[in-house]
Amino acid sequence: MAGPQQAPHLHLAELTASQFLDVWRHFDADGNGYIEGKELENFFQELESARKGAGVDSKRDNLGDKMKEFMHKYDKNADGKIEMAELAQILPTEENFLLCFRQHVGSSSEFMEAWRRYDTDRSGYIEANELKGFLSDLLKKANRPYDEPKLQEYTQTILRMFDMNGDGKLGLSEMSR
Repeated sequence: MAGPQQAPHLHLAELTASQFLDVWRHFDADGNGYIEGKELENFFQELESARKGAGVDSKRDNLGDKMKEFMHKYDKNADGKIEMAELAQILPTEENFLLCFRQHVGSSSEFMEAWRRYDTDRSGYIEANELKGFLSDLLKKANRPYDEPKLQEYTQTILRMFDMNGDGKLGLSEMSR
């Protein structure tokens, strides 16, 4: 039990990668890759509502001040928007899979190197089986345990995130997003 000097915390169940993506898409309503403006306000209001529902009572009533404090803490690049990697640090995502994925292909040169390595048939696309190989290697590199069903879930989640035309494979323009 928290002592009187400790700030209460909201303890959330860990989200799977797929659940995280559902949350992301819910708040990134325009699909531009950021939670900003009215989306950010909606996110913050729902977060505050969840905190109150969990019995976490905040002493300050000014929503604007709370949002500023929140953004100061979580908006790591101070651009006034929440990016997917920033949200992954806010919400307890299973194994923080999305951050692991993003860090592995952090720079454009690393991205192109990974693209060439995993587009094994040189089709110009990363098909599901090639993506699965990439994710398997990524999880091994990060020393993260996984099994076949989890690898399949991760593969499908990445496809849901980036396969904009729904063809079941990732084109360079989709993946560079």
